[in-house]
Amino acid sequence: MADRGCPLEAAPLPAEVRESLAELELELSEGDITQKGYEKKRAKLLARYVPLIQGVDPSLQAESRIPGPSQTTASAPQQQKSRSTNSRDERFRSDVHTEAVQAALARYKERKMPMPSKRRSVLVHSSVETYTPPDTSSASEDEGSFRRPGRLTSTLLQSHSSVEPWLDRVIQGSSTSSSASSTSSHPGGRPTTAPSAAATPGAAAAIALTGLAAHTHIDLHSAPPDVTTGLMEHSHYERPQVASVRGVPRGYSGSVLETADGVPVNSRVSSKIQQLLNTLKRPKRPPLKEFFVDDFEELLGVPQPDPNQPKPEGNQMGVLKGEPLALGTPWPPSLLAALQRWGTTQPKAPCLTALDTTGKAMCTLTYGKLWSRSLKLAYTLLNKLTSKNEPLLKPGDRVALVFPNSDPVMFMVAFYGCLLAELVPVPIEVPLTRKDAGSQQVGFLLGSCGVALALTTDACQKGLPKAQTGEVATFKGWPPLTWLVIDGKHLAKPPKDWHPLAQDAGARTAYIEYKTSKEGSTVGVTVSHASLLAQCRALTQACGYSEAETLTNVLDFKRDAGLWHGVLTSVVNRMHVVSVPYALMKVNPLSWIQKVCSYKAQAALVKSRDMHWSLLAQRGQRDISLSSLRMLIVADGANPWSISSCDAFLNVFQSRGLRPEVICPCASSPEALTVAIRRPPDLGGPPPRKAVLSMHGLSYGVIRVDTEEKLSVLTVQDVGQAMPGANVCVVKVEGTPYLCKTDEVGEICVNSSATGTAYYGLLGITKNIFETVPVTAEGVPVSDRPFTRTGLLGFIGPDNLVFIVGKLDGLMVVGVRRHNADDVVATALAVEPMKFVYRGRIAVFSVTVLHDDRIVLVAEQRPDASEEDSFQWMSRVLQAVDSIHQRFLEGMLHPCNVLMCPHTCVTNLPKPRQKQPEVGPASMIVGNLVAGKRIAQASGRELAHLEDSDQARKFLFLADVLQWRAHTTPDHPLFLLLNAKGTVTSTATCVQLHKRAERVAAALTEKGRLSVGDHVALVYPPGVDLIAAFYGCLYCGCVPVTVRPPHPQNLGTTLPTVKMIVEVSKSACVLTTQTIARLLKSREAAAAVDVRTWPTVLDTDDIPKKKVAGIFRPPSPDVLAYLDFSVSTTGILAGVKMSHAATSALCRSIKLQCELYPSRQIAICLDPYCGLGFALWCLCSVYSGHQSVLVPPLELESNVSLWLSAVSQYKARVTFCSYSVMEMCTKGLGAQTGVLRMKGVNLSCVRTCMVVAEERPRITLTQSFSKLFKDLGLPARAVSTTFGCRVNVAICLQPNRLGKLAEQGTAGPDPTTVYVDMRALRHDRVRLVERGSPHSLPLMESGKILPGVKVIIAHTETKGPLGDSHLGEIWVSSPHNATGYYTVYGEEALHADHFSARLSFGDTQTIWARTGYLGFLRRTELTDASGERHDALYVVGSLDETLELRGMRYHPIDIETSVIRAHRSIAECAVFTWTNLLVVVVELDGLEQDALDLVALVTNVVLEEHYLVVGVVVIVDPGVIPINSRGEKQRMHLRDGFLADQLDPIYVAYNM
Repeated sequence: MADRGCPLEAAPLPAEVRESLAELELELSEGDITQKGYEKKRAKLLARYVPLIQGVDPSLQAESRIPGPSQTTASAPQQQKSRSTNSRDERFRSDVHTEAVQAALARYKERKMPMPSKRRSVLVHSSVETYTPPDTSSASEDEGSFRRPGRLTSTLLQSHSSVEPWLDRVIQGSSTSSSASSTSSHPGGRPTTAPSAAATPGAAAAIALTGLAAHTHIDLHSAPPDVTTGLMEHSHYERPQVASVRGVPRGYSGSVLETADGVPVNSRVSSKIQQLLNTLKRPKRPPLKEFFVDDFEELLGVPQPDPNQPKPEGNQMGVLKGEPLALGTPWPPSLLAALQRWGTTQPKAPCLTALDTTGKAMCTLTYGKLWSRSLKLAYTLLNKLTSKNEPLLKPGDRVALVFPNSDPVMFMVAFYGCLLAELVPVPIEVPLTRKDAGSQQVGFLLGSCGVALALTTDACQKGLPKAQTGEVATFKGWPPLTWLVIDGKHLAKPPKDWHPLAQDAGARTAYIEYKTSKEGSTVGVTVSHASLLAQCRALTQACGYSEAETLTNVLDFKRDAGLWHGVLTSVVNRMHVVSVPYALMKVNPLSWIQKVCSYKAQAALVKSRDMHWSLLAQRGQRDISLSSLRMLIVADGANPWSISSCDAFLNVFQSRGLRPEVICPCASSPEALTVAIRRPPDLGGPPPRKAVLSMHGLSYGVIRVDTEEKLSVLTVQDVGQAMPGANVCVVKVEGTPYLCKTDEVGEICVNSSATGTAYYGLLGITKNIFETVPVTAEGVPVSDRPFTRTGLLGFIGPDNLVFIVGKLDGLMVVGVRRHNADDVVATALAVEPMKFVYRGRIAVFSVTVLHDDRIVLVAEQRPDASEEDSFQWMSRVLQAVDSIHQRFLEGMLHPCNVLMCPHTCVTNLPKPRQKQPEVGPASMIVGNLVAGKRIAQASGRELAHLEDSDQARKFLFLADVLQWRAHTTPDHPLFLLLNAKGTVTSTATCVQLHKRAERVAAALTEKGRLSVGDHVALVYPPGVDLIAAFYGCLYCGCVPVTVRPPHPQNLGTTLPTVKMIVEVSKSACVLTTQTIARLLKSREAAAAVDVRTWPTVLDTDDIPKKKVAGIFRPPSPDVLAYLDFSVSTTGILAGVKMSHAATSALCRSIKLQCELYPSRQIAICLDPYCGLGFALWCLCSVYSGHQSVLVPPLELESNVSLWLSAVSQYKARVTFCSYSVMEMCTKGLGAQTGVLRMKGVNLSCVRTCMVVAEERPRITLTQSFSKLFKDLGLPARAVSTTFGCRVNVAICLQPNRLGKLAEQGTAGPDPTTVYVDMRALRHDRVRLVERGSPHSLPLMESGKILPGVKVIIAHTETKGPLGDSHLGEIWVSSPHNATGYYTVYGEEALHADHFSARLSFGDTQTIWARTGYLGFLRRTELTDASGERHDALYVVGSLDETLELRGMRYHPIDIETSVIRAHRSIAECAVFTWTNLLVVVVELDGLEQDALDLVALVTNVVLEEHYLVVGVVVIVDPGVIPINSRGEKQRMHLRDGFLADQLDPIYVAYNM
């Protein structure tokens, strides 16, 4: 119980007290008493037993909303009673609601959430701040405790419930879920703290704090990730597989925190992730029993209806009839007749007074002036405007009215002028900018209404954006308009004999009012002359308006109630309207009350907002009296927060003459105009009522009366009775409009002569909305006249009063439950209204995510709010909404802070896939060998048929081949090396290469004193020196290891890799150039590695010309020829052993596949350090005798066109490149193809351009490359892909079958592309679909299998062979397979089966090498050269890289492709997992302030397309994601950099 705040261990409690406490707990857990009541009773019970109660419980303090931390805590309860009202900016506050929210928040106190980290200009944080948890309690507790030194221990005692478990977690680094999860599901349950901590809480907290300080060690000087090679320093904790590239960073501190799984944590990011993991609740649902249903389609989880959900039980309601329209009163035949009457008989009577921003009357329009000016305007519109000698307007045309909110006078003249001229006014807002999104929709409305003329004032026209001609600019989406300024001097006086046509109130359209729907589209509601008059008549009767009354109007006079009362009904009754502009309200919120007082107004028209603002400003105003008011009409009385505004307003102003019965809330909608209004008792209205409804019931559309003490209730007030002459009923929201039951919420429908008539030009929706026929449960229509749907949700209460609980537009269906946007707003505002939200500006809407609505809450934060305030406010809103509405929300919208919580709110993800637990006999058949199904096996051409074995024997050792070529064709050129300018820097003929190799061999034996079999590291830049050194090693029997030289500008990250390869390969000597030799021993190098431990370093620049005594000849072809080291994308350094036999077999296969002869020239733009790049650069030319033009990829950085120019210059038929080279050319030369053509670059010579890769072919890149360089003559089918991996560097190569190759029939068919279902791939299945179908993924064949290579697809777990078109691991058998891994730690055993795997059944004799790549084989309709049907191999991705999430297998590239498509500012993306979280890192190519826009988009796209919830979104600068020389993303390095906090992110968002 210590967590409640009192150290009860001090005195044992008597049994009866313990019993009473238990009862209290029970009452609280069952919701019978509020948190506050609980705290009070508990404090009473314990008062005698606690030796020293430090004031009150902290959670009570948190609730006391009295500003000022200086109050003494003991007097808090008394002060709480006198509720202060000086709180600023707290818009609409229901005190009941606020208390409910605060109590709900108190429950969540223990739960801590990680703060998102945003980049700051200063990197240095104080050490304790790094781990300080965000404070989620309110300020009073915070200020009242930690800022008073004398009370530190007592505060720690009180609030140790919130501090302790968190600190404990930091110290232990435990990854268990936070104990707060129990609190959320059972209100009674509370976390228990550690026993030792409970005994001496103060001491525990103090120890915790000191321990905390000791653990916050941040290394601010970590090296940035190296983008050139993608290698970084890393701690070697994690993967024990193969020698990993993770040296321990220097200065590694021993006090670094570790998480439960041994990952070192030493950063703010990692502690946050750890906190995040601790706070993510474990799923409440039990694990699913049934297995995954294998039906290809992923079934979305459908929320099952709750069996206990409330259902309506009342009788069917009938139709509610309003009072009849009063007969006997003389009524004008039309609105214009009334205007003419008053304009001629009472010309001096005031009609409208407009105020300026100081509150002074600018001008008063009399009825005479209104009549004469309107006549002038009507005459001008009809007679003075022409276009091509035709009148511009004819009766019935629509005209836009563009007037600012501060000019009601001109608007009124324009409105009545249009009516007199029989034109249809369309009042709209003044457009602010040319591309304002809202005004685009208005433009669409104007276009659809056929508006060609806009009326405005001189001042307003001057303020509109102008084109260069000086005319008003054309707004985006608007039709071309003529603008007419209607100030007096621009109008013509009509002749004496001109009169407008006398009009009766017919069915013709009088005006069009615009309405914006939930989706943002704008429609126009047409109101006829008859409806207009009927509305005025009904309002006059309902409000008891009489002649010459004064009405103060604060509303927008262009639409809705502001127009109906302040412009139309007022004229019928010759009333005087005082119009208060919004600009004045902002400056002086009391202005409308002052005007009511000074004009002795009988009626006022306001919104809740205006009442609320005036409350905040009324202090010190002595002489205000509201006694003249007989009606205060609250236009938005239907909103859930209006009741609190009305109550609070009455409380304050009752003493100033305001009578309670004066307040009259009303409900209206654009379609039905005024729906209901509360009448004062003197007009025969019943007494007002309020309903306290259960929010839980409402979310199921059922009315259940509740008590105000409960947390989750909604209190609503009535909006009065139906309008005179109207019939009202409530119908079901969806489907057929059946009448609702009496205790059911539905849409209110009205049948009356005073409603709108249609949506302009939209017949379909008009029928649904304006011509609804409600029916009884038996299907009988309730009336022969159609009803209009109002879009308001509500019910009919006692005394036939109408109650509104929300709007259809604000309805959000989450799961099976309905929530209202306004209720969520009310909850959010109750959290800490005065502290955070700027002027109560807040909006709630929903977006569709995965076939369900998700809620978005957008609030304007106060200008001085800090990021911490913002994050705390968001997390508290989530908690409050979660308690009160039982679900979470998310935020977005060009935000400065965003908090998303998909983990909790996405409830309809597909079921996780359940894997079979173990491999039983039945699963052996998972080999999928169904009778008649072809085994997925394919092979290249047989080597035996192709070539006599004699030559193959002669070419067994490459050293022999080079000697033979030097002897037979000494001057035949083998290599040409180009520099960035395209000039040849060095060449080598057969004899030159032979002689240089001899000199290297001599130096190694004499200077290096090496013996046969020693390993030699070759650290050279790409060039002929590297090739000569390689053959020099073979000549003296040493084993060469090629190593990429360190980058001089980035020694810190590249040199450790060189050192590691040298050490892991056990090299006895390093051969290099003079420059690099100096660099290896330089002072800069010493800072990165220990330079004293290098083996012998020989530079080969000036070695003497010496012949070697005898060239070494290996005793057998199985002797080791060279070691091939490379770093995989998963960050593992692996060296493979290549024997002489494998080396010559590799060269032989490539020679046969690509038809390489001494007469050929090929261009190579690859790195020469590992894999196929090394083989093509160093081995193949010597074996086949062709000439290689060598283009180092590094040179492309200074001259992008170097490679393509070289291909064109040397007319290379065959060229090889990597994806990174292709990408550089596509991005760098996109706009320069014309320039290259002028320089004479011509690629028509190319037969095959092969991309060397160890990954799935990148179709989009190869296609854009082909398209781009088609202009330079590149044949459409020239680009093809290759595939190799660690165990076999060349499995597929696809030479093109053009020219000579095709005649000989050696090359295969073109590479084929298939489309597979991405969802099936996640379940390790291949399902072919049509191009363009949803979820389709294009896969291109990886090339033709090389001669002598056999490939089979095996099941990853059972190791059984799979059938055609089944996904499994690619296994390969060929003479040029590597013979095994070479590692220093002797871990070959771990990977023995990589090189010597056998199938579990079928052909169990053949020895295969496992590639570690997933793919499938598919027999195509095409035929091979041999006449056989062609088997295509499709590579899907590396097994090591796949992400296992929710029981399914995902390939990072697929998620990344979706993310890159999500927003144009995303330049690159990489994903990885950390524990069970998916982390998405995106590079932002745009403004930093737009970074947060990406969070919601990234989360959403991954959810929609992959059914995955993103845990962390990290937004970084371009170039942060490390990419290796082959163009592959180094995701594991990125992951390590993220955990070590080396990415310097712009923003890190934690999705809760």
